[in-house]
Amino acid sequence: MGFTDTRFNVNLSILFTELPLLERPAAARAAGFTAVELWWPWVDAPVPEQAELAALRTALNDAGTQLVGLNFYAGQLPGPDRGALSVPGEESEKFRANVPVAVEFGRSLGCTSFNALYGNRVEGVPAAEQDALALENLAFAARAVAEVGGTLLIEALNAPESPNCPIVSAPKAIEVVDAVNAATGLDNARFLMDLYHLSMNGEDLDEVIDRYTPKTAHVQIADNPGRGAPGTGSLDLAALLARLTKAGYDGWTGLEYKPGDGPSAGAFAWLPAPLRAART
Repeated sequence: MGFTDTRFNVNLSILFTELPLLERPAAARAAGFTAVELWWPWVDAPVPEQAELAALRTALNDAGTQLVGLNFYAGQLPGPDRGALSVPGEESEKFRANVPVAVEFGRSLGCTSFNALYGNRVEGVPAAEQDALALENLAFAARAVAEVGGTLLIEALNAPESPNCPIVSAPKAIEVVDAVNAATGLDNARFLMDLYHLSMNGEDLDEVIDRYTPKTAHVQIADNPGRGAPGTGSLDLAALLARLTKAGYDGWTGLEYKPGDGPSAGAFAWLPAPLRAART
């Protein structure tokens, strides 16, 4: 169990970033991975030119990599100023404009998992007003995702690195998941369980896994401290992934860690090559 029973994919927005975007799918495939995920690649363009979308689609297809997860527009990532859907004005408008574009792009590649990052608290705007806007926009996204048989993911970040984000615990993220499902009646909102963020929040990861795996549709990992590859910190990620498997999780686990000082291709020594390709 552990690594041997886990389906891994690589996040091309944090790994292989030493390469241009269109070269990353081939680099991931050369490292042995056949499944990838992405943050929204165009941080200043929620609705990019069709030629840019087509070029990325071609790069993914030509490399033989399957897109299994995609973030909706959320501004500049990584960093503390992230998220758009609960920010009144231009940012939330960008999010709503992005949703149909991202869903169609994902659909064209067989991707049905879409991550919607909550926005930071904004000065001068009541929290209740932001939360109402967030629920409205999340319901909008859930309905769009439902049209392609997809899942809307809600992720908890961590308070030390994102102090202005209100979703910084597993229970809070689950609260949002339940609210979206109640608002739409679609039951297609699920938890994105990022073990790095949850560990940074000081949560009991065993308890989170045991309690929330039934509502989890995607997992992401990085070691803590440092957000590096497994084995660079103190988390027993093999045991945690084995616990997830025992709890019934059989979805994708995204590698969302920093590669260190060297090229990203050298950041996978912890994972034997036969375990990198997608398995059914």
